[in-house]
Amino acid sequence: MVESQMSPNMSPFAQEHLRRYLESNGSDGHMWKMDGVDHPVPTLILMARGRNTGIAYKTPLIYGRDGDDFILVASKRGAPVDPGWYLNLKVYPEAVLQVAAERIAVRARIASSEERARIWPRMVEIYPPYVSYLEKSGRVIPVLILSRI
Repeated sequence: MVESQMSPNMSPFAQEHLRRYLESNGSDGHMWKMDGVDHPVPTLILMARGRNTGIAYKTPLIYGRDGDDFILVASKRGAPVDPGWYLNLKVYPEAVLQVAAERIAVRARIASSEERARIWPRMVEIYPPYVSYLEKSGRVIPVLILSRI
């Protein structure tokens, strides 16, 4: 994947998190202490091509693991619409993750209903606000599985 840039619609808080993560090669930001969560939350940097621009964007996201796969939840903090990074992965499923200092080429796919039922409780354990996001969103929040390629 070509060099990537910061996602254009990121909040100032997320911009700062991304900056610190990249400058420290993940040592500051991979395990992220968040308000309202009593444990550090694992985060990665997704580098995915924009569906309209073709430009690769960097986005910090909470993640989980399912064996060798990485799991992302397209919650957009409970918004009624899907996040841009998810829409981008639907068009261009190949991406790169930075997990701490490691960069990993992946291919994304949407979890089946059976996979989602199995994975969702684990993701809620990692980040409990997903429950309120689901209630608030009025949509089925997609769960993505990203596998190494």
